[in-house]
Amino acid sequence: MKVSKSDVLIVVDVQNDFCSGGALAVPSGEKVVPAINRIAEKFDNVVLTQDWHPGNHVSFAANHQNKRPFETIDLAYGPQVLWPVHCVQGSPGADFHAGLDTNSASLVVRKGMHHDIDSYSAFYENDHTTPTGLAGYLRERAWNTLFFVGLAFDFCVRYSAEDARRAGFEAIVIEEACRGIDLDGSVAATHASFKSLGIPIVGIEAFF
Repeated sequence: MKVSKSDVLIVVDVQNDFCSGGALAVPSGEKVVPAINRIAEKFDNVVLTQDWHPGNHVSFAANHQNKRPFETIDLAYGPQVLWPVHCVQGSPGADFHAGLDTNSASLVVRKGMHHDIDSYSAFYENDHTTPTGLAGYLRERAWNTLFFVGLAFDFCVRYSAEDARRAGFEAIVIEEACRGIDLDGSVAATHASFKSLGIPIVGIEAFF
């Protein structure tokens, strides 16, 4: 697979809290780092996303009386999974993994910053209408084909790729450079969704 000047690598949430020992660790999450660094060398354009929650964020189970992590509640914008406190603004857990090469990134998109709404997607918050501004940035730069890697495959990578496709970009996922949580069959649901939307999954070997 030949990478062009209008292709972008979107590196999703490779942060300490999503890696082993973190507050919301994705199994073997840190193992995506060498693969991402290797792939990123092929791209002129790299964008990073970063979960960046205030301490009073609505998605934290600790902020709801008698609720536990991974329970689901209904909010104004729909069902919301409650998570352990993670990626709090300015905390070590919110930092990018130390092994991740961030030097080539032209943009860092911080998401989940508003206390009353969660944001899985790099493009929209979970109401599916409030934009992060990423789509406008990509269009202004005339970057059209987006390759997604990072954490977690079945949440933030999934919703970012889906929103990219719906926004008119070509979205491609490199699953070997992702890891999933697999909450209640969410990995299988992600594969099914990608198939229905025409989002291809490619292997790392396609780049070398």
